Amino acid sequence: MTKTITSISTPLGKGAISIVRMSGKDCLNIAKKVFSCNAFIDNNIQPRFLYLGNFKLEDNLFEKCLCVYFKAPNSYTGEDMIEFQVHGGSVITQKVLDVLLNNGGGLAEPGEFSKRAFENGKITLDEAEAIVDEINAESESELKASLNVADGKLKIKIKELQNSLTEEIASIEATLDYPEEDFEKSAKEAIVKKLHSISSQISEFLKASENARYIQKGINIAIVGAPNVGKSSILNALVGNERAIVTDIAGTTRDIIEEQTLFKGLKYNFIDTAGIRNQTCDQVEKIGIEKSRKSIDSADIVLFVLDASRELQSEDTEILELVKNKNFITIVNKIDKKRVLQPQPNEIKVSALQEKDIDKIKEVIYNKVIAEELDFSNIIVTNERQIAILKNCKNIISQALESIEASMDILAMQIKSLWNELGKITGESENERIIDLIFSKFCLGK
Repeated sequence: MTKTITSISTPLGKGAISIVRMSGKDCLNIAKKVFSCNAFIDNNIQPRFLYLGNFKLEDNLFEKCLCVYFKAPNSYTGEDMIEFQVHGGSVITQKVLDVLLNNGGGLAEPGEFSKRAFENGKITLDEAEAIVDEINAESESELKASLNVADGKLKIKIKELQNSLTEEIASIEATLDYPEEDFEKSAKEAIVKKLHSISSQISEFLKASENARYIQKGINIAIVGAPNVGKSSILNALVGNERAIVTDIAGTTRDIIEEQTLFKGLKYNFIDTAGIRNQTCDQVEKIGIEKSRKSIDSADIVLFVLDASRELQSEDTEILELVKNKNFITIVNKIDKKRVLQPQPNEIKVSALQEKDIDKIKEVIYNKVIAEELDFSNIIVTNERQIAILKNCKNIISQALESIEASMDILAMQIKSLWNELGKITGESENERIIDLIFSKFCLGK
């Protein structure tokens, strides 16, 4: 028998309300033991109605709160559910949970509510993973991408592809059942056409998801240059606050300074590095310079900063050698001063001090990294597991097309393999171990 589970579903801490939920066949009976209001006393409880009543914490000690009942299958989990909305506070919320546990509830495991929703057909695996991404979203782009998948758009498309494959499997079965009829040639022609069509649609998914890493993790941007060219001032201007210490003393920045900002819904992860120079006796600065070199290697974009008020120095040319094979942008800073520096190829002229043309840097970064404007009306798959499955589907299609002259039995096996691989996205063919792993990423109460 499936136990009735309970858990706190809101973060612990002070707030207006906290929610404690239950799911399972006994949740209404448990609620009747601890919660009292006229509807509960008269046994006239209506689903989806909020009832104000008293939750019994101890003898003669009650919490006035709200209770709502969701009757199966019209609930998040597909089972009977109860939610108590109590005053927001760690102690009171934990006390309510303890009372429910002492009256027959079992403590839910992380993600168990959502796992039951999956098992009862309320959500698919791709929707479940999108819920996790939605909760963890740190930028507008992450949120928009996850909302589209959570809304079921990917599930609908995957099922359409599977249904079209089912038709081909049926066609193959007919060919095998009636070998005397000349079905095989026309059946193979239809299979080739269908596989090319599905491959094209999967390619569209993968193309739209090329920027998935940037949507989830953001763009890593290293700010590099010789000492005193204004790297820290540029960081402060880019993020809109005095994050880095700025002085006229060479070598002020000795360690990596990281800061984030948002642009067009994407996270920009800026890394201000120590000024790179060969001559320094300061051991701490040497360590900082070495970190700067490593930051160049790991960055998606490098901002190579030059000082407009001085000629190109040997240190500048040495840094240019380090970044020339990277995706870099030349930033000519201090244009508020008299310019001495010769014009540089594709330079962006800025004044960090006056915050002049700073947003132009953000725009150029976006255009260099993102192949085309992100269209969130399309399905953008950002989940690494799902992207890997789509790539594997492409491989299966290639193998099937290469062996199109093989027997119909072999073709049927390959098409069924493709059907199952697509089903791993929604969970229709996924194994229990992977399902457990996905739902373990959820928080308690979800």
